[in-house]
Amino acid sequence: MSNVDSLSRDDAPTKKRYVLMPGSKGVDAADLQFMEFSAYVDKVLSEKGFVKAPSFQEAEIAIFFTYAIGDPQTYQYSYSVPTWGQTGIASSNTYGTVSSTGRTATYSGTTTYTPTYGVTGSTTQIGTNTVYSRFLFLDAYDTATYIKENKMVQVWKTNVVSTGSSGDLRLVIPYMVAAMKPYVGTNTRQKIEVEVLENSPEVKALRNEKATK
Repeated sequence: MSNVDSLSRDDAPTKKRYVLMPGSKGVDAADLQFMEFSAYVDKVLSEKGFVKAPSFQEAEIAIFFTYAIGDPQTYQYSYSVPTWGQTGIASSNTYGTVSSTGRTATYSGTTTYTPTYGVTGSTTQIGTNTVYSRFLFLDAYDTATYIKENKMVQVWKTNVVSTGSSGDLRLVIPYMVAAMKPYVGTNTRQKIEVEVLENSPEVKALRNEKATK
């Protein structure tokens, strides 16, 4: 599950020519991980009508792409496990024989019982769960203003935050990019909760995987 939050200026829809740049200090555009992740973003931007410019000077917006993952957080939780046992008797049957000697009779028999079983109680168990917070940020700035005034003016920003058991960004980033697709460069007015299923065709398309029936 991802939460998408996007804000934009009124003129954001008119600025479609872009360059995509690393937003984290120390990350180069030639970094293999950045190249892999930015390819997903480029594909989504293209489908949304954006056009990749050949240079910063020819772009209308510079989009800074940042991704990160938080430290693992481990939580304890308790849960009940039912215990089973005999709860009663469903039925009984007695079998026997009678023997006589003269005026004396004796009886010999055996009674069998059919028990019933069910929940007799419960025990409390303690479990642990480790989760990670994953972050994706796209921040678009007006290039003309920067070139003329050396001033960074934001045009739009789209953020995605997800929480889950995987600490593998290579696994998670395509799902986060797919989650932001309908909202990138827009104004959502609020945080939007988006669920992208494991076998999502959008994710398969981003990864260039063939869809399976």
